[in-house]
Amino acid sequence: MNTVVTIAALTLQEASRRRVLRSLAVLTCVLLALSAWGFARLDAEFGGLTSGEAKIAGSTVLNLVMFGFSLIAALGTAFLAGPTLSGEVESGIALAMMTRPIRRSSVLAGKWLGLVAFGAGFVTAAGSAQFVIVRLTVGYWPPHPVTGLALLAGQTAALLTLGLLFSTVISPMASGIVAVGLFGATWIAGVVGSVGDALGNPSVAMVGTVSRMLLPTDGLWRGAMNSFQDPALLAQVGSGAEESPFLSMAPLTGAYLAWAAIWTALVLGLAALSFQRRDL
Repeated sequence: MNTVVTIAALTLQEASRRRVLRSLAVLTCVLLALSAWGFARLDAEFGGLTSGEAKIAGSTVLNLVMFGFSLIAALGTAFLAGPTLSGEVESGIALAMMTRPIRRSSVLAGKWLGLVAFGAGFVTAAGSAQFVIVRLTVGYWPPHPVTGLALLAGQTAALLTLGLLFSTVISPMASGIVAVGLFGATWIAGVVGSVGDALGNPSVAMVGTVSRMLLPTDGLWRGAMNSFQDPALLAQVGSGAEESPFLSMAPLTGAYLAWAAIWTALVLGLAALSFQRRDL
């Protein structure tokens, strides 16, 4: 256990020195600044969130901005996961480390834990800053911010776990590209499924259901959206919420949360097995 914690701490230190972290910081600051300007304009336009239309706009824009943060977190963790593991194998650092009595599974678990801590820290810091901006500009505060941020952290953990699995078999850059590509494809499939629900087409709706089971990032994102939006919005929007990619009809079920945790554990187990069999 001490080995895992030590490797996790070293992984965090290594991540803090990578250029991708500076890029993430710049993107985050730009998005926060743009959102502050946008919410200020929203407040000037509606004169405060007093009407139903203003509430819909404020909640929808918040979900849109939070999706931007989830995308930044996905990009950052996916492109950190590859170099953290596969890059060390290619450079020979992993071989030098394995000469000591350290299990490969401990190395993988430590790196995974460090990356999860990094992703959760980013989501918490960026999301909290965004909530403060929304509160100061339009007076809106999401009903379940902690739950929403926890689900975004879970989404980040799921994607970086997938990135680690890919990094055990392909190059660091390719693993990041494939992981982010699947993240985007799953989100698009979720939108298609929502349209199918709205149109009453079970076949099209099944596209979203299947994609959320194969990769739970979109499902966790929709649960986060539901935590961020005003509950009264669903009654005001009605069936139109099913067609919107930035509104969610219902919170996640306990069964789906359990599946997301099991999926992450299974993928991490596959990554450990693949890393165990890889030549260093």
